[in-house]
Amino acid sequence: MAKKSVTSAGEKPKPYHHGNLVEALIAATVELIEERGVEQLSVREVAKRAGVSPGAPFRHFRSKTALLTAVAEQAMDRLTASVARAVSDVDNADPAAAFEAIGHGYLEWALANPTHFQIISSRTLIDFEASSSLLDQNRAIRETMVELLTQAQHQGRLASDVDLEQLVLAARAFVYGLARMAIDGHFPEWHPSEPPAIAVRRALCLFMSQMIVPPKRDLAEPEKPL
Repeated sequence: MAKKSVTSAGEKPKPYHHGNLVEALIAATVELIEERGVEQLSVREVAKRAGVSPGAPFRHFRSKTALLTAVAEQAMDRLTASVARAVSDVDNADPAAAFEAIGHGYLEWALANPTHFQIISSRTLIDFEASSSLLDQNRAIRETMVELLTQAQHQGRLASDVDLEQLVLAARAFVYGLARMAIDGHFPEWHPSEPPAIAVRRALCLFMSQMIVPPKRDLAEPEKPL
């Protein structure tokens, strides 16, 4: 049975069904964090913003941590979609290009969703280990990165003695650091000549150029005129 929200005088009650109440609570949570910061967030205020009774959120989220974990799950869904779009735009026969595309997808997502990035990045705010969605999607991205680097190594694009797990960690730390600097407002001091969205892409391209060997040109293929 649909629940009705409490609204201001003169407005009709807004109906909520079981599914979209959750979405409304997550949206209200993000709005309040953007306005007041996560430190000032309360489930009661989220309920008020969503237009439901103070107890309504607890039918879906047993605590503030559970609510923020749901925000993190939405963030992960958006990240996965952004990465998939970026990878789909490159040559699927080039694992190095696909690996770099994952980084560009990550940065595009982070800069477009700074609040989601902040929440999912803080393991003190969410229960990451309790969410199968977060665990599975994070694992899928990491395993894809290892697989792509393995392919690049087999193609001679990567040194044979490189520890791929460590390289994945370094690459993840690099794009995370770029996103963190951009979102926290550090780029005016460190890279004033370009807006963050351009600076992070160029930094990632430089990182990849130092890591990956360019593909060998077929000697039988004539050189293209300049």
